[in-house]
Amino acid sequence: MTTQTLTQTGTRANEGFVGIAVAAMLGLGLVFLAGFSPASALHNAAHDFRHTQNFPCH
Repeated sequence: MTTQTLTQTGTRANEGFVGIAVAAMLGLGLVFLAGFSPASALHNAAHDFRHTQNFPCH
């Protein structure tokens, strides 16, 4: 005789919120890194991005 156990799969409501919060923090970190970094190499790489996000860079 065998018994089977059913497992419930899915996400909890908090998991979706945590994922959104982590993604937002990473995105904001990248924006501020590119927007306020004084290094000329990073400045040149992110120059167009700065203008599209209305960061003053000159």
